[in-house]
Amino acid sequence: MGFTIGGIRDIRELRPSARRRGRATECTAVAEYTGLWGWDVTAGTRASADGACSCGDPRCTAPGAHPLGFFPGVPAGATLDEAARAWSRVPGASVLLPVGRSFDVIDVALGAGVHALARLERMGLPRGPVLATPTGRAYFFVAPGAAAELPTLLYRMGWDDADLDLAGLGAGCHVVAPPSPMGTLGPARWLRPPSPEAAQVPPARLLLGTLAYICHRVGRARPRCEA
Repeated sequence: MGFTIGGIRDIRELRPSARRRGRATECTAVAEYTGLWGWDVTAGTRASADGACSCGDPRCTAPGAHPLGFFPGVPAGATLDEAARAWSRVPGASVLLPVGRSFDVIDVALGAGVHALARLERMGLPRGPVLATPTGRAYFFVAPGAAAELPTLLYRMGWDDADLDLAGLGAGCHVVAPPSPMGTLGPARWLRPPSPEAAQVPPARLLLGTLAYICHRVGRARPRCEA
């Protein structure tokens, strides 16, 4: 996972003051993601109250949710001091996690994701972190390469012809991480936060059968419009 004992101690020492302020600072979150869980972090744009992106492009398709081109990123393993120095260059930036490096993402509807997570827990199957977005999606963190393998895995499991609300996010994608908001929609939240047990991302094949089954069942139960 790439974390160090010193990094854990530094971050834990900062947490009490963060709790007294009633919120976790973005700098603390960056240090946790890099120093504890071994993830790269980059800085992203912000959306204004009227939904405009800070990048200045009026046609921006991802307001408040895409990387700042000039920022080199904070690498996995960075200490609290290193994260603080890097983030001081981009005050107010959103915290983005690059997909395709330490993890890929399986993207499903939030309702299906909640049911699938409960089923995976009952079955005792390995689960990594799971993120819930304010847009109604659940992001299951899985081993890198899953997005490219997804069509083949679904075919082998017999789900290739099913109409599933399920997709893979891989290299080139970014997810907005707590405590940053997704534009004007509000912040994402952890359904299953990273922890020493959950930070290790499982192979997609260990989760995919359950995710596909739940997505299929939820899809069949969804009310259909009448002509």
